[in-house]
Amino acid sequence: MRRPSAPTASPSSGRVLILAGSDSGGGAGIQADIKTVTALGGYAATALTAITVQNTLGVSAVHPLPAGLVEAQARAVLDDIGADALKTGMLGRAAVVEAAARILDAAAGVPAVVDPVMVAKGGAALLEDPAVDAVRTLLIPRAALLTPNAPEAAVLTGLAVETTDDLRRAGEALLRLGAAAVLMKGGHIAGGTIVDILMTPAGETGFEGPRLATRHTHGTGCTLASACATGLAQGLPLTAAVARAWAYVHEAILRAPGYGRGHGPLDHAWPLRGGV
Repeated sequence: MRRPSAPTASPSSGRVLILAGSDSGGGAGIQADIKTVTALGGYAATALTAITVQNTLGVSAVHPLPAGLVEAQARAVLDDIGADALKTGMLGRAAVVEAAARILDAAAGVPAVVDPVMVAKGGAALLEDPAVDAVRTLLIPRAALLTPNAPEAAVLTGLAVETTDDLRRAGEALLRLGAAAVLMKGGHIAGGTIVDILMTPAGETGFEGPRLATRHTHGTGCTLASACATGLAQGLPLTAAVARAWAYVHEAILRAPGYGRGHGPLDHAWPLRGGV
């Protein structure tokens, strides 16, 4: 198991096109994605999929954007700025998942990090049931890296995911569905140590650390996936990209500013202050 050291901002850029929803509280979603990519030295471009009304206490409303508008945003970016990596987050509906698959095909050869966002930290559903199968059949086979947590992996595979061994079994099932690699996140697995497992057909790498006693974990999944995408966009090998992302998120949790009365946001900008 690896315990990665904290990263510093990369001097190289790397263009990351993000398809995700907005979080009005700024802790998750496209706001967290932009902060993460920027903090790690990349360039963030976006295709907004939905507007949510939320804060650290939860999501109170969701306004989805038309799938055609989502696709048009992404194509406008690809046609002009281009991308070195793509990242998908909250997609919400099957039509948007289908649009995302077309965008991934249009960016052939560009690695895609797929975060199968299904439920917000406060419990609100962010992916309609009919869209789950679309994620399974359209996005997983197109993913250079899939980043499910345990509940998401359970839904996608139909397997119980309650232990670290369960994470591995679900990861193997997701690889069989066509993902090139999966980062199985163990935050929902009981225990004092959190173990995440990066799995590829060639083997696995574990990342572990103590469970932090904090309520400030809003947006950790979005942040981790975007950090991985930034590393890939900057040309890092997969394991190095995940290791840097893992360490970045760990430190961002430790430095959380303490905002809000619920699940608070991370400190995304900590590398830009020179570690101070």
